[in-house]
Amino acid sequence: MSEIPETVSGATRGVVWQSSPPGSIYDYIRVASFSIGPDGLVDQWSRRAVELFGVSAEEARGKDPVEVFMPANLRERGHRRVREILDGKEWTGLVPFRQPGEEQPHGIAEMYVMPSETENGERTALCIVVDVRALRRIETDLAASQAIFGQSPFGFLLFGTDLTVKRTNRRFATVFGGTTDDHRGRTAYDYLPHAEAERLTAALRTVLETGEAVTDLEIVGAAPGTRDRRHWSINLYRVHSGSGRPVGVAGLGIDVTRRYNAAREAASARRNLALLNEAGARIGTTLDLQATARELLDVAVPGFCDFAAVDLYQGLLTGDEAPPGRWGSSTDVGYGGAGSAEVRRVAVASAVPDTPVRLGRQRHPGAPAPDVPPSRDGQAAETTTAAPGRVAKGRDGADPAATGREGGVQGAAAPDRTDNAVAPFAGDVCGDPEPIKVGSVHRFPFNSPCAGALRTGRVHTVPGPDGSIVQSTLVVPMVAHDTVVGLAQFSRAMGSEPFGTRDRALAVELAARAAVCIDNARLYRREHERALILQRSLLPPGDPEAAGLDIACRYLPGTVGSEVGGDWFDVIELPGHRTALVIGDVMGRGLRAAVAMGELRTAVRTLAQLDLEPAEVLSHLDETARGLGAPAGAQQSARAHKARGPELAEVYLATCVYAVYDPVTRRCTFANAGHLPPVLVEPGAPARLLDVPPGMPLGVGGEPFEEVTVELPEGALLALYTDGLVESRDHPLDEGLNAFRSALTGPDRPLEDVCDHVLTTLDTGHGEDDIALLMARIQGLPSEAVGDWRLPREPRSVGRARELARAQLTAWELEPLVDTVELLVSELVTNALRYGEGEIRLRLLRERTLVCEVWDAGLVQPRRRRAKDTDEGGRGLQLVGLLSAAWGSRRTPRGKTVWFELALPDGEGSAEPTVDQLLSMF
Repeated sequence: MSEIPETVSGATRGVVWQSSPPGSIYDYIRVASFSIGPDGLVDQWSRRAVELFGVSAEEARGKDPVEVFMPANLRERGHRRVREILDGKEWTGLVPFRQPGEEQPHGIAEMYVMPSETENGERTALCIVVDVRALRRIETDLAASQAIFGQSPFGFLLFGTDLTVKRTNRRFATVFGGTTDDHRGRTAYDYLPHAEAERLTAALRTVLETGEAVTDLEIVGAAPGTRDRRHWSINLYRVHSGSGRPVGVAGLGIDVTRRYNAAREAASARRNLALLNEAGARIGTTLDLQATARELLDVAVPGFCDFAAVDLYQGLLTGDEAPPGRWGSSTDVGYGGAGSAEVRRVAVASAVPDTPVRLGRQRHPGAPAPDVPPSRDGQAAETTTAAPGRVAKGRDGADPAATGREGGVQGAAAPDRTDNAVAPFAGDVCGDPEPIKVGSVHRFPFNSPCAGALRTGRVHTVPGPDGSIVQSTLVVPMVAHDTVVGLAQFSRAMGSEPFGTRDRALAVELAARAAVCIDNARLYRREHERALILQRSLLPPGDPEAAGLDIACRYLPGTVGSEVGGDWFDVIELPGHRTALVIGDVMGRGLRAAVAMGELRTAVRTLAQLDLEPAEVLSHLDETARGLGAPAGAQQSARAHKARGPELAEVYLATCVYAVYDPVTRRCTFANAGHLPPVLVEPGAPARLLDVPPGMPLGVGGEPFEEVTVELPEGALLALYTDGLVESRDHPLDEGLNAFRSALTGPDRPLEDVCDHVLTTLDTGHGEDDIALLMARIQGLPSEAVGDWRLPREPRSVGRARELARAQLTAWELEPLVDTVELLVSELVTNALRYGEGEIRLRLLRERTLVCEVWDAGLVQPRRRRAKDTDEGGRGLQLVGLLSAAWGSRRTPRGKTVWFELALPDGEGSAEPTVDQLLSMF
């Protein structure tokens, strides 16, 4: 209900009551209420409460409100609040609520609780509830509406049903003056001539009556205080309230005056377009900074100007990445103590024959003239001048007017290249009479237009000096991605058309295109360097070490194309002194391939720590590779449909070999995902390719991977490699594999020498692809470094395990570890008896560390938990975790293995923890 007061002489004479129209604010807020009786149970339950909480009044009355809609984990706090409320305490706050049948919160309600009393003085409470989500939606809608209305770049008006202005935005007020409030109550006649106002008023009335929108209504008028004839395109549509009642007409006005001026600019635009089209085809054909500058001048002279020169920041050319616009210190000599940052003249061009071409420079007095570096084609400098006696024509003999010029110097011609070491430039605007050599490094005076353009990034138009053939010069900063990379100067000689506004815009566009190409070359160089750093940072540092293996590795980045690849290798230590050997290759080149390689390598290390079988590791890697290029949410969809369409993401493919070596058994298990097979060299035998099923590359999906277990003899040589080592354009793959095996076959020598011999023999200097080589010589654990026992499944096996461990450690002279090992072995064997199955196996391994393993046939993995103070057990794995350097469990073909690892004593002896120290851990 809503009430409308009628006031006469300041007093309320009566109130008219009526139902709230549909679409009012109350329909959106949806306030619910319920009351709590003296017994703390629901007394009244409104219909809005039924809609909000999903609980009917019959189900709620007589029930505890906390039990009705609050989640289980918050009910204790809710009961406490209810007791406080019934004690007379008001409360306001946010309360999570749930729907019937749900345990998780469904939403958050803002609740206002007001204590009250019954006729008998018993305390009750009235609760007003609002869904916070509805409030937030209203706040968001209001904020969005205000932002769209206030920040619109177009003029916006809202006419009421009486066709007067009810509201305008800032853009409209900016055009027609005053503030937005000043326009309230005005009509179309206050803004437009009478005839145009009549047309607009008739359109407003039609829209208000019929509800049909009017689009692109053209209105002609002038803004207040100006006489410029403006054209506006008006769009009108009727606005309704939430109940559907028309409340007015909204108008959106767009200034389209430029449409009428566009026809007058069409001829000039066509000429500029032709020149820009030529620039797009001829500028940026290489990633060479100086070549791009010369291409810019080839387009600009003589089609746009008669003289031109380009200077680039010295830091861009040397790769120093120095910030542009950096001024010299006050200790610098000359030109008021400071000049522009160092720039280098890279190109000069002239279309006027036999004319000095000169551009001022800034060099410290006494400093030697810089040497002129050779150009790409071996010339000492790159300069363009015109051949004498030729008529001024554009490219391909076209009239200059067709390529952006109207007029030109008589006798000018298309520029030709010469070998002059000094190219004088007639557009001298920086006050230095000395000509600047192409290739020289210099500074512009601080107060010169050139330095100002570099500093501010703005174009400067400079008239030619007295007595010069130059009419005017455009000094244009070369800006790419808001960064100034250099300076271009375009000059026209006397007799040419002066530079106008369109010429300035065209000059900026030409310089910007060249600047973007120059900046792309710089960014490409930086990306390549960073990709190399990224790639090398992801490779194992130094020489990897592993138990039972002598390892050597090599990595050679490719040089052809200057793009990094996705080759990688890794050596990962696994529990039980086992080692995972990994080598892979992401297809493609560039930074994306290097990043994909890094993600796959990280995934391999993560999966290796889970101690999965090699085939399982590759299966998970395949899922990872298929999700690398997928957009958010597409990876799960791909798994659901067993395929991913090419339209969803870029496809990442990679090959990989994953091998796990056990030094105790000297067995190595291989799994291959489309990679070249490993090579094995047994003592006294020729090298051979291991028969490992290749499988599909990572990222293809759909096919399982197979495993092959090979027993490797002592002293055997295992080689993993990428295709860059054995494949190139000069010879096929089979020939490269044969040469590789021949290089590995021969007398025994140190592993590092074997790597060098392979790289030298196979002529890997072609640089077509990255090369990764990982070699390992088998050195199994000696039998005296392994203690292995089988124990029957009976309680006395716990004591027997302690005795065996003590005896073995004593034989190894590891007495400082006896007490700790006895305690931990006792815990693991006891757990195997209680929770495991089948025969128990105890194994001790001594290498760089001491590893203890307890095997049983049970499949349930142990889980460490925190025991309570009153629990009698549950602390065994806590002891294992606290006293060992590392511990864990893994599945085996016939059960599981629980292991822990201890560091070997350093010879000085390590103090065993006392009883009090052990008790203090809990």
